[in-house]
Amino acid sequence: MEISTKEKRYFEAKKRVKDLRDFYAHLTIYIIINGFLAFLNFRNGFDTYPWMLWSLAGWGIGLLFNAAHAFRINPGFSKDWEERKIKQFMEEEQTQQQRWE
Repeated sequence: MEISTKEKRYFEAKKRVKDLRDFYAHLTIYIIINGFLAFLNFRNGFDTYPWMLWSLAGWGIGLLFNAAHAFRINPGFSKDWEERKIKQFMEEEQTQQQRWE
């Protein structure tokens, strides 16, 4: 059963909307939790060790990867690269099958 181009574009758009929604939910939770941790850390004054920065930095790295995925930011591997690799692997697979026949 072959899906049409219109259906394929619809499912791709639907997936992209879900990725964006998930990113914004992740960002909201990041801001709320780290805001609370900053409040707890600095409640005793600014002379204490800023331990909340570990959470801010570590979780922030994960959030950056999530943003890159949601906004389709991929500096190393573009869509063209993906398509070329898919084509290459399919050709290699076909060549191997022909050798075994």
